[in-house]
Amino acid sequence: MNIPRHVAIILDGNGRWAKSKGMPRNYGHVQGAKNIENILSAAHDMGIRYVTMYAFSTENWNRPKDEVDALMSLLHSYMKTCLRTAKKNNMKCRVIGDLTRLDEGTQKRIRQLEEASRDYDGLNFTIAINYGSRDEIVRAVRQMIGDGRKPEEITEELISAYLDTKELPDPDLLIRTSGEMRLSNYLLWQLAYTEFYFTDIPWPAFSSRDLEDAVAYYNQRERRFGGVQKSEEDTNV
Repeated sequence: MNIPRHVAIILDGNGRWAKSKGMPRNYGHVQGAKNIENILSAAHDMGIRYVTMYAFSTENWNRPKDEVDALMSLLHSYMKTCLRTAKKNNMKCRVIGDLTRLDEGTQKRIRQLEEASRDYDGLNFTIAINYGSRDEIVRAVRQMIGDGRKPEEITEELISAYLDTKELPDPDLLIRTSGEMRLSNYLLWQLAYTEFYFTDIPWPAFSSRDLEDAVAYYNQRERRFGGVQKSEEDTNV
C-alpha cells in the first residue's frame, strides 16, 4: 500500500456528536481532543510521517463566548498533554497560525512544546490554532514586503518559504470528518494537488480503521499534479 507522507485533517463534528448523545457541545470537544492521540498513534504505526490538524480557525472566535472560552482552556491544557506524548513517542510538534491572539500562558506552553520536541525525529505533528489560510497568506505577503522583496523575486517557492508551513511538505491527503465538503479556509495554497477524503463520521468517533479506509481511498486515486496521464500506447510511441 502507498502510504501518504503528509495527511492533513479537519477535525469536524465534535459538537454535533455530543448533541447526538444528549451531551453539551464542550463534551464533544473534550472527547475530540482525546481522540487526537489515538489517530496520531495509528498514523505513526501506518508509516505516515506528517500529520497536520485544524484545531481552531480564525473564524471560530465568532462562536458563543462560553464555547470559545472552553476551547481555549482545552487547548491550553492540551499543550501539556501533547508535551508528554511528544516525549513518550519521539514526536516533533509545531503550532501554526497567528498565535498573538492567544493568552500568554498558552503561548508559553506552545513555545515549551516546540522547544522540547524540536530534535525528535518520529512523527511530525502540526496543530493549526487561530489559523486561517487567507490570514496566513496576508501575513506572508506583508513579511515579504517588510523584507524588501522585489516583484521579480516573487516565485511559488518564495511564497511557500514565507508560509507557516515552510518546514512541511504539501499534504498528500486531506481528511475532513462529519460530512462537510469544504476547505473552510484551511491550507488553501498547500492543498493545490492534494487528494480529498470526506467522511460522515464525526471526529470523536473517527477510528484507526477509518484512517485506514481513508488511506485505502488515497491508493485508488491517480495523482497527476495538473498533468495528463499517458496511456500505455502513448508511452510506446
